[in-house]
Amino acid sequence: MTTIIRTPAEWPSVLLARAAALKDHPAMGFDDPSAALDAAVAAGAFEGLRRAVRDLGPAGTIATVATAGLRGRGGAGYPTAAKWRAAAAHGAPRYVVAHGYGADPGSLTDRALIEADPFGVVEGLAIAAIAVGATDAIVAVRAGDVEAVRRLEGVVAAAEEAGFLGEDVLGSGHDVNVLVRPVQGAYMLGEETVLLKALEGRRGQPEQRPPYPAERGLFGMPTVVQNVQTLAAVPWIVVNGAPAWAGIGSARATGTILVQVRGPERAGVAEVPLGTPLREVIALGGQPPRRHSLKAVVIGGPSGGLVPPELLDTPYDFDALRAVGAHIGSGSVIAADDRACIVDLARLLTAFCSTEACGKTIPCRIGTRRLVEIAARITDGRPRPTDLQLLADLSADMTDSALCDHERLATLPLTSGMRYFRSELDDHLLRSSCPAGVCRPIAVGAAL
Repeated sequence: MTTIIRTPAEWPSVLLARAAALKDHPAMGFDDPSAALDAAVAAGAFEGLRRAVRDLGPAGTIATVATAGLRGRGGAGYPTAAKWRAAAAHGAPRYVVAHGYGADPGSLTDRALIEADPFGVVEGLAIAAIAVGATDAIVAVRAGDVEAVRRLEGVVAAAEEAGFLGEDVLGSGHDVNVLVRPVQGAYMLGEETVLLKALEGRRGQPEQRPPYPAERGLFGMPTVVQNVQTLAAVPWIVVNGAPAWAGIGSARATGTILVQVRGPERAGVAEVPLGTPLREVIALGGQPPRRHSLKAVVIGGPSGGLVPPELLDTPYDFDALRAVGAHIGSGSVIAADDRACIVDLARLLTAFCSTEACGKTIPCRIGTRRLVEIAARITDGRPRPTDLQLLADLSADMTDSALCDHERLATLPLTSGMRYFRSELDDHLLRSSCPAGVCRPIAVGAAL
């Protein structure tokens, strides 16, 4: 099981609240899914589905989600209700896909949620399906996450038997058939159009947008693709009301989100109110050893931005992070102390993005490789006078011509490094030295 980090008592818990209440319940081992479902129902599971069916109806459910200000937790932060309305306005059949693949190998937020409370994910998926008029829904999860797959399949089977899924859900006249689809693939499956192609058994490469999946998605039909965190929040919003959710977080980023924190003392997943200062988020991972200091925070995963300590008061939300050259992405927040070389760290992150690129477009297929080559020249002590300008120009060209967010965001480690850590870059370029002592060829050359 993924480690859940304890957060301050004053921070609200939504996504993990039921899991915390049931963690010691004997049925939570899921040896008997029906018993686990009974325990979860006693703790409030599927009450949101009842209210959505009985009191709100499809239009009222979408309106409630809109008033709550719920934005997608998959990284981009697109308004959830807008996506649902777009899908509902197009022809049937329609589909809803719960994105639980968790493409970033260093972030376990999706897996942690599914293992802790698969009921919330399945219930939110059913509510979304009824709201947009979809009869078929899919939970896409990494095939290697065996425990997550087992729990999801158990919940779906038990929920069908109890009448929460399947034909005529809770006597509503709506059919909701849920399929758990273990998916095997690579980092690019985090992109929604790539995931849809994988579900169709096609090669995993992104599609040009528009049209967006809500208009033409799975098998060419309107499809809502939502991260599992987004869907798990929906039942809570329906039960507690839109104002309760909107009262958590910030004005433009309401509610809570799961964050994978990796610090000097501990690593794990924490539920954080959006808008929390980055300083408080990174503190969940502990403090650097006394003789070292925090140098940078890597935010958003392999394609994340490198943020200096001077910006630790930045709110952890979609727009504020984007403004400083980072993004929520996979929900990963990693502390790097003064033993890390920023130039080498940016090179490693960019190399990962280059290796994982699908190769569909030339700017991404070739551009990421060129970025890695330039960065490698700098870390190896072989820079060219034009390298910095070349990095900036190439990054701008890739961003402007990008087909998908992987190509657009793959430039962030190096561009944020140039933006905030120019002095360390100049040490490599002008003085052939690596202050952290990581780039060994430079250090040896300087000593000679």
